[in-house]
Amino acid sequence: MAAPKTFSIRTFGCQMNEHDSERLAGLLVADGLVRAPDDEVADVVVLNTCTIRENADLKLYSALGHLKALKEQRPDMQIAVGGCMAQKDRGAIQQRANWVDVVFGTHNLAAAPLLLRRARSEGPLTEVLDAPDPEANRDMAPALYAVRESPFAAWITIQTGCDNTCAYCIVPSVRGQEISRPMQDVIDEATMLASSGVVELTVLGQNVNSYGRDITKRGPLFADLLRALGEVPGVERIRFTSPHPKDLRPETIAAMAETKAVCPQLHLPLQHGANRVLAAMRRGYSVERYLERLASAREAIFDLAVTTDLIVGFPGETEPEFEELLEAVSVAQFDSAYTFIFSAREGTRAALMTEQFVGEDVIKDRFERLKQVLDRSALLKHEARVGLLEEVLVEGPSRRNPMMLSGRTRQGKLIHFALASDVRAGSLVQVRVRHGAPYHLLGEIESVVRPPRHKVRIPLLSS
Repeated sequence: MAAPKTFSIRTFGCQMNEHDSERLAGLLVADGLVRAPDDEVADVVVLNTCTIRENADLKLYSALGHLKALKEQRPDMQIAVGGCMAQKDRGAIQQRANWVDVVFGTHNLAAAPLLLRRARSEGPLTEVLDAPDPEANRDMAPALYAVRESPFAAWITIQTGCDNTCAYCIVPSVRGQEISRPMQDVIDEATMLASSGVVELTVLGQNVNSYGRDITKRGPLFADLLRALGEVPGVERIRFTSPHPKDLRPETIAAMAETKAVCPQLHLPLQHGANRVLAAMRRGYSVERYLERLASAREAIFDLAVTTDLIVGFPGETEPEFEELLEAVSVAQFDSAYTFIFSAREGTRAALMTEQFVGEDVIKDRFERLKQVLDRSALLKHEARVGLLEEVLVEGPSRRNPMMLSGRTRQGKLIHFALASDVRAGSLVQVRVRHGAPYHLLGEIESVVRPPRHKVRIPLLSS
């Protein structure tokens, strides 16, 4: 009897892509494949791509160049490219890299195993849909089909696509219009996950705050979903990403404050601190409006940690406008931020603003100045937590120091502490904070609240 074929998946991009890769892994396992330790020995290698940044193209074709050499050594090896760049570039990928066997987009992830089988007899295939097929993808939505990295934490997708028109963003072009999953489907998946030992859920969507508006005029609103997830037995922590500031409603803030399982953590992308730039970005809010909603959230939600996204060098950004960004960031006092240098993506409004592009040296200087302000704010936030007792969900050994454990507080802060013989990944512990650094905390365990709840991984459907 021949050994089963093996597969490897390499993921580029956001949490949505990471979750898609988990689901794709589950589909491949259900199709009879087994995971390989790496690309070097895999019979099937899938690259799940991102296209949000310009260097995504470079990363993809660099990876494909390496895989070409492997395929020359092993001609039966299959290479597939999926995800956002595949959705955008379609047949151009195989024109540029004719050793790629299959290209599939964001709307037909569930078809990947069939396409790989067909390609073995038919030759190279590109299949990219212009819109998702809800019926074709619904069967793969539950995590029952997922091979998850963590047995105690899971992502759960509630919405795909985006109806916003941000000038710099390619996502609506590759993910399509907003489509919300029925609330009961989400609750059923959360219940199944919790029954397998998952205690922390991260809710995913391009704009979770608009969840449900495509189903009925009223919703179900995102606030309703948060409350319903908070009632699922076994779910101890709920996080979500990403909300849009213009759609952050009082009902959502109230649900966060009143639902015990929802963590006091809010990722609220500001993007810029100058109103003219925000208008050019087509963000739909002013700095003043953003800060008002931020203040409302902090007033209502005890011990709230706030993170954000910021872009430096958007076309036309002047020095005074950059100073406005620094001022807004200083006022907001973020716990941390994801900072990006503007990247022109073909097909976006901002890519056409070529005459307004900011020089690389100017951007580099501004980026470093912004980092200094953010690091100062993050350090102050972390130093203020020294002496506090934090509830921590243990993730496992630290990546940098195997003699330390790492975990996340309810605020989502990374904390390291010494190994303990009775503490395993998935344990819930109380840790006293002893030191605060800009990007992490250090502490020591004072007690174990409970051991891991997970016993086995979620089984795959056999029918």
